Amino acid sequence: MIQANRLDNGFFKYQKEFEDAALRVLRSGYYVLGKEVESFENEFAAYIGSKYCVGVDNGLNALKLAFRALGIGPGDEVITQASTYIASVMGISMNGATPVLVEPDEYYGPDPKAVEKAITERTKAVLVVHLYGQCCKMDEITEICRAHSLKLVEDCAQSHGSDFDNKRTGTFGDVGCFSFYPTKNLGAFGDAGAVTTDDPELDKKFRVLRNYGSEKRYHNMVVGENSRLDELQAALLRVRLSHLDEINAERAEIAAAYGRLIDNPLITLPTVREKGSSVWHQYVIRCDRRDELKEYLAEQGVGTIIHYPIPPHLSQAYAYLGHKKGDFPITEKYADTVLSLPMFTGMTKEEIEKVAEAVNSFR
Repeated sequence: MIQANRLDNGFFKYQKEFEDAALRVLRSGYYVLGKEVESFENEFAAYIGSKYCVGVDNGLNALKLAFRALGIGPGDEVITQASTYIASVMGISMNGATPVLVEPDEYYGPDPKAVEKAITERTKAVLVVHLYGQCCKMDEITEICRAHSLKLVEDCAQSHGSDFDNKRTGTFGDVGCFSFYPTKNLGAFGDAGAVTTDDPELDKKFRVLRNYGSEKRYHNMVVGENSRLDELQAALLRVRLSHLDEINAERAEIAAAYGRLIDNPLITLPTVREKGSSVWHQYVIRCDRRDELKEYLAEQGVGTIIHYPIPPHLSQAYAYLGHKKGDFPITEKYADTVLSLPMFTGMTKEEIEKVAEAVNSFR
């Protein structure tokens, strides 16, 4: 069986470096907010091109802290795409703000025309989600935010290293929010995340908010959170970050091979936005008979994943928004037709060919 994803390959490829990093932390006697976190923050900021990076404990809290630091809360609206993982929307609503959902474009990011149409006097920000490793239409969206004096937050959980017009995701908006969950291209060995910004005042706010609201121990300025990136995860992330371009290049090779080998009129293959890039966090195809295809591929020994079968507006968690089936037909179409093919470090030529052959034989 070819798994949809394998994490052990990514460990074994750099095993000595990971083990050395873990032992370095364990032997240091310093495990929270130390030199490893500081070094990772500096290295990751340099990698994506932001002035500041603040390590936090996970991607959801990165989003939650982003909107809190921007002063967005009850009575405010934040526009985001309806087609996304529910955590993106939770980052808005956990602060008491109202998520305003819009349809995605063909690359799964928010349709800029839909974003502009959804702006009201209560709109305070736009959240873009760079889904599946592909960047959103950042030239138009940044212009919309600028024209309407809106804050811009980027959910970069799946786009580590992706760029639009040679500028990396996480550097377009007021805040970039990252998850380093183990399945991500830049994956930790547990939960981890970060926020990025060019604003020194936001940088200070994040450092206070993540650590019980204190800049100095026992001097609590606000009611903050316990949302810190730990030293062990930071050290392991530094190893993975040093190989991220190599990791992304391998995924691009797998995606290119799929593009050459898969030829089935029932299947729609992913494409990359003009002026943009993808780091291929997922290789997402579409098929009107998706559930049949998933079952068929499993019978052929190919594992797949559906990202995401229930869009946020149809979830029980957001029933209070009052949406019903049919309100976002493009989003719902994607939810009914998308399927992620195997994509992981160390995929062999034979595995890639087997996946393609199985997809091609579906009738």
